Amino acid sequence: MTTRHDSYASLRLPNYRWFVLSLLAMTVATQIRGVVVAWQIYSITKDPLSLGLIGLAEALPFVSLALYAGHLADRLDRRRIMLMTLVILLGCAAALLVMTLRGERAVWPFYVVIFASGIARSFLMPSRTAFGAELVPRELYPNAVAWRSSSWQFAAVVGPAAGGLLYGFGGPAEAYMVDAALMLLAILMLLRVRHPRRQVSAAAAAAGIRQSLAEGIRWVRSQPVILGAMTLDLFSVLFGGATALLPIFADDILRVGPEGLGILRAAPAAGAVTMSLIVAHARPMRRAGRALLVNVALFGACMIGFGLSRSFLVSLMLLAASGMVDTVSVVVRSTLLQVLTPEALLGRVSAVNAIFIGSSNEIGEFESGVAARLLGAARSVVLGGMATLAVVGVTAWRVPELRRLKELR
Repeated sequence: MTTRHDSYASLRLPNYRWFVLSLLAMTVATQIRGVVVAWQIYSITKDPLSLGLIGLAEALPFVSLALYAGHLADRLDRRRIMLMTLVILLGCAAALLVMTLRGERAVWPFYVVIFASGIARSFLMPSRTAFGAELVPRELYPNAVAWRSSSWQFAAVVGPAAGGLLYGFGGPAEAYMVDAALMLLAILMLLRVRHPRRQVSAAAAAAGIRQSLAEGIRWVRSQPVILGAMTLDLFSVLFGGATALLPIFADDILRVGPEGLGILRAAPAAGAVTMSLIVAHARPMRRAGRALLVNVALFGACMIGFGLSRSFLVSLMLLAASGMVDTVSVVVRSTLLQVLTPEALLGRVSAVNAIFIGSSNEIGEFESGVAARLLGAARSVVLGGMATLAVVGVTAWRVPELRRLKELR
């Protein structure tokens, strides 16, 4: 007899529910902040490069500290680290609110706050990934990853739309107030998680930082499937992402204002929520490697179409489609990370993955800003989508283990 598939198995665990709800509140808050900061900075400078510098200001501390953050995540209480970083992010929201109320017109203070949030996120991500894996049995990892992804993506739909509407109809101060309130709510929800502190082996505790970090890096390098999936994500999003340029498309190309910007920012996440729910209710993929490669290629195609579009509706549809196909790669990569990585290494391996994600997202935003300044926003997005297709082809050729990857368990 076949075992009945329980689509809600991980959510039946109270600790994991509180964890997901905390993630939901935090993500809505950070997405609201991202829309408002980007619009404020672009309204002051009218320079595409200033949008790229937002990503760079967050990526530099994020990437620089990620490995050390992973080391701490495997040595200290992961929940405590998460709480400390959420408090810092709450402080960043408060700082932006104060600057807005003062009528700040210089952009460098905004970059300072973004830099501080990058430090916090660097320590948050490996601890959050590893802590989430502690809360569910190993056999529920694929289901837990799917629900965590769908919750994050749902927040990424609500957050940008709320940020655009709050900015357009209230103002940036009101948006930052909501940001701070949601971050406080995330802290309170995380405090509800009750989980025994894990024990670190004496050998692991005695290992030096350099030895500890080297162990995590060596393990990733020995796993061609994980390394290939991380590299594919790195270069596809680095070249193919268009998020940083959405204020330009909303203001200069599609002419839909801050409200339209919020909707554009929410569109990829709306598609991602749809796909995440489908994945959460479905059985594990039987040909996960092929699904990963095909969907990343479709992501590149969506970016090409978005760069060429001059219709708000068509642009929304393409962004939503890009979110749907991108979700498949997120679920496959995250599940691989948790299924294959030993628990004692999960913080450090998650930190390596965070460097790849931070490089592709935040440094990708900087690359997009530079390319837009040199080539124009639309042309840079089209060329980036074409580069993503090339990356998929090279990865499929150079990493046959990833191409032949079957069911994830």
